[in-house]
Amino acid sequence: MRKKIVAGNWKMNKTHSESIALINELKDAISSDLSNTEVMVAPTSVNLFPSVSAADGTSIEVIAQNMHEADNGAFTGEISGSMLKSIGVNTVILGHSERRAIYGETDELLAQKVDAALNNHIRIIFCVGETLEVRKQDQHFIEVANQIRKSLFHLSAADWENIVIAYEPVWAIGTGETASPDQAQEMHDFIRKIINKKYTSEISDNLSILYGGSVKPNNAKEIFAKEDVDGGLIGGASLKAEDFLAIINSI
Repeated sequence: MRKKIVAGNWKMNKTHSESIALINELKDAISSDLSNTEVMVAPTSVNLFPSVSAADGTSIEVIAQNMHEADNGAFTGEISGSMLKSIGVNTVILGHSERRAIYGETDELLAQKVDAALNNHIRIIFCVGETLEVRKQDQHFIEVANQIRKSLFHLSAADWENIVIAYEPVWAIGTGETASPDQAQEMHDFIRKIINKKYTSEISDNLSILYGGSVKPNNAKEIFAKEDVDGGLIGGASLKAEDFLAIINSI
């Protein structure tokens, strides 16, 4: 049975004290027995270590928002996989649409980051998705398939045990717009099918695929009810404990 996952991407929000306060509020409210559901939060990099400490012994996993493709070197301002592992971070988000659009991360670069993460035994939440322009041109399936093929299809079958995919329609991030539950299901089903075709049904059936487009307490339950939606990568709604808890409870 594939895992249900609710991951909060805090982006460049929350100071040190605010991050710890939010984690404390969440851990006091989240049951220690979440059955088949994993809860994750991704603070900004400067708050990763204190957040790991604050979440120690709870059911909350602290994850990273990004990492560099090299393990060390003259890369000012960057963070390597070995550094993340050294502070107890075991999962990283890669390929978020903001990293692609603002910082020019390509599919080829992301393939290198994927390899670096796996070499450091770090699980990956790999983001894919299309812009509104691409969807209007009816090229969204081609776009998402290309992102997966170029960055992930060089992996071995065994590597997929450490891959989670997050589908994020770029036009629904931070805009208040949301893909309909049927649109989300359609893309998640498509992703599962192309991975099945490349690898095996066992791999595709066990792959967790998250939805990452403006999930909120009032739409989470309907989205999560879809057969191929295994949870969410939550942005703004994860910054407020009440909203994030409501989304967690929806799954």
